Amino acid sequence: MQKKLIALAIAGLASGAALAQTNVTMYGIVDAGYLYSSGNASKAQGGGTNTFSGLSSGINAGNRIGFKGSEALGNGLKAVFTLEYGLDIDTNQGIGTGGLNARQQFVGLSSDKLGTIALGRQYAPGFNASARNSALDATDLAIQTNLSVLSGMSITPNSPARYDNSITYTSNNYSGLTVSAIYGFGEAGVNASTSDGGKYGIGANYANGPINLDLVYQGRQNVIVTPPITTATVRTGKDINEWYLGGSYDFKVVKMFASYQELYSQTTTATQTFKGSDLWTLGVNAPVGPGTLALSYGSLSLDNTTMKDGSSWGAGTMYSYPLSKRTTLYAAYSYFSNDKYSLPMQTQLAPITTPASWASPETGIGAVGESNYAVGAGITHVF
Repeated sequence: MQKKLIALAIAGLASGAALAQTNVTMYGIVDAGYLYSSGNASKAQGGGTNTFSGLSSGINAGNRIGFKGSEALGNGLKAVFTLEYGLDIDTNQGIGTGGLNARQQFVGLSSDKLGTIALGRQYAPGFNASARNSALDATDLAIQTNLSVLSGMSITPNSPARYDNSITYTSNNYSGLTVSAIYGFGEAGVNASTSDGGKYGIGANYANGPINLDLVYQGRQNVIVTPPITTATVRTGKDINEWYLGGSYDFKVVKMFASYQELYSQTTTATQTFKGSDLWTLGVNAPVGPGTLALSYGSLSLDNTTMKDGSSWGAGTMYSYPLSKRTTLYAAYSYFSNDKYSLPMQTQLAPITTPASWASPETGIGAVGESNYAVGAGITHVF
């Protein structure tokens, strides 16, 4: 019996030693609040007003739960992994109910000298770049967030900047400069509405003291889009390419933000009217009392081939009040306007039956030639 106890004790020590070599962290964000949005309905639906009033999760930050870790392999090399899943706490969607909604999930190797290579579902360079240079961050009411999705851009802090089946390389930080690259291998799913031959991106970030600068280029190859309704036009094309330049400067009293980006579409069908777009944003935030007040403005221009060029613009503000290092109260307001040649404004505040890039005048809260606004307040906790 004594020998068995000694053997079990040694096994326990060995197991503890093995676990000590692997560092695993659980983390997440829980966010919810009240949201009210109102916008003019399309004239094709008889006009009137669409409204939304109720609880919404992820207004200030996307709800998530994640696990990340590393294991030292020796000689400055380590294995790394991240498993991160999105949650909707107001509708009970997430782990155990509606299935897993992966924000990112990857495994890779990281070297102190050579950087990191990872495989899985991962962020393209445009995701973090566009979030870093927005005064309203990547919130649901942020100007760049909504206008970039509106025109089908993949340089956005939203799901289009997450690539499945991807391999990434991220360099180490060299005096503030970091370079990253991604390639996502195309994979057509069953009943998929979009199939592509591949996605790629490369980005450079320079962050040193008060300065932050980002330069990004991303592309989608051999894009084929089939709308999920039989009466819609099947749109086929070649490549969609984008580039982005953004930056911020912290003057301590105020912090200034600016960005500019363009999209070029090479789609070739006769009925395709949208050929490209450009988007610029300006923003500022400053400490006001114990919290931070942020202001942002953005303008989107659309290059149309069979009608006049369209435009949309938006403006928004947010005040965040920290109760602690992990818990924050916030209140936000945004306003968007589309001219009659633009695309319908697509926010996360109303059901969407077709993607914004198909320019349906009957979807979204803000229709073509109309406007919408949203106001919300809530609480965010980070763990």
